[in-house]
Amino acid sequence: MQDSKDYLDKKAYFEKVITLYGRNVVIEVLQDKNVEIHKLHMASSNKPDGAVKEILSLAKKRDIEVSYHDKNALSRISKNAKQDQGVAIDIIAQSYQNANEIQNLKSYRLIALDGIQNPQNLGMIVRSCAAGNVDGIILPKRNSAKISPLVIKASAGTLFKLPIYFCNTIDEVLKDVKDTKIYSLSLDAKKSIYDVVPHARTIFVLGNESEGISPEVDKLCNDKIIIPMNRGVESLNVAVTASLLAFMR
Repeated sequence: MQDSKDYLDKKAYFEKVITLYGRNVVIEVLQDKNVEIHKLHMASSNKPDGAVKEILSLAKKRDIEVSYHDKNALSRISKNAKQDQGVAIDIIAQSYQNANEIQNLKSYRLIALDGIQNPQNLGMIVRSCAAGNVDGIILPKRNSAKISPLVIKASAGTLFKLPIYFCNTIDEVLKDVKDTKIYSLSLDAKKSIYDVVPHARTIFVLGNESEGISPEVDKLCNDKIIIPMNRGVESLNVAVTASLLAFMR
């Protein structure tokens, strides 16, 4: 039993680990004492001067474990050989939670992202949701932008200010939620976002930047809504749409 509990605790811990990369990003992370750090990864080929010297100095001050790797191994860790600059860092994001946790919430207003690919869109969506009346974001691991330095930059420091519930796919979450009103944003909807009646549990689903919501996810939504447009404008950027939803009362 203890071994099983230890395994689950360890699994839950590492599910919250997010790997970032790039020298400037790593310096910013190390300078922010509010960010919990698991480990620093460095390429053995790095010259110990400039930014690398500063990174190692900051890591030493914070007593951060440093692991050295050849360039290929580091690339596998960062998953971005072209931009990691020989540096990656594992941070513990306490706000990054398994979507199973949604079942424990008595009430919520969530925004689910189905196939959002643009990191800047994801970052701006996070920022709007953190500022608005949203309790969290559902973000799938498959077919979606990953949390990265670009997302963090676009979120302007708000990435870890609200829960981000991770899952493999959006449809697996929508199948499991109970007593929840699920709305999809659709251009062919008859109902406006301003017609939405407040519900204790609500999920708004936003689709891919060009293709919209996938058919599998669309089938699981209870209703379709649209943002009324003037002057012949057909649609809004997905991040702008998220902002309007985030500030609905």
